Amino acid sequence: MDLTILTGCPLFRGLTPKEVESIFAVIPYRKKKYQSGSIIAQSGEVVNYLMLIINGIVKGEMVDFSGKLIKIEDIPAPGALAPAFVFGNKNRYPVNIVTVSDSEILIVEKGEFLKLLMKNDMVLLNFLDMISNRSQFLSEKIKFLNFKTIKSKLAQYILKLAGENMSSVKMDKTQNDLADYFGVARPSVARALADIEDSGFIKAEGKTIIILNREGLIRLTQVSD
Repeated sequence: MDLTILTGCPLFRGLTPKEVESIFAVIPYRKKKYQSGSIIAQSGEVVNYLMLIINGIVKGEMVDFSGKLIKIEDIPAPGALAPAFVFGNKNRYPVNIVTVSDSEILIVEKGEFLKLLMKNDMVLLNFLDMISNRSQFLSEKIKFLNFKTIKSKLAQYILKLAGENMSSVKMDKTQNDLADYFGVARPSVARALADIEDSGFIKAEGKTIIILNREGLIRLTQVSD
């Protein structure tokens, strides 16, 4: 199997293709193919393996109490699936893992992965970085859950992209992506964006958002209903 793609995985950052090949020359692994739309793992299942995407795209999604599907994120090859949940007392998948396209997964038993971490300092450091980054991502996600309205979510998203100094930003997600990210319908995002623009807080020019009234956007993030 060609393992070159794994050099692009954060877990193997800094390693050469030859070094990655040497790792998998001694560590047991298996591969499994999934068709588009297949469930790889369900929320609540115990995480017994390290899973690496070597081909395709998968997504994490959850179901809220009303039965609505909320996409958490897309994970393209060569990403890792739920790396922060491989270990721990409650090492269960927090969301459903579903393929977006035909995909192929490389699977390593948890015990074998632990041996690798103990033998390779670089992989261990990369793994710790991945867990830290995942915690930061989830922290940002929780912030959005605290914003009740779509306009408040959009305002927070724009302000986050802009930071403290930028007066214009280029949106890094489409309206469809934002709808999935917020767990709402796309027309709702379009209406909310138009309302914010009509209020004179921003001006939208394609993917570029010009901030006209930063204080107005900040006030929107404080709206609870």
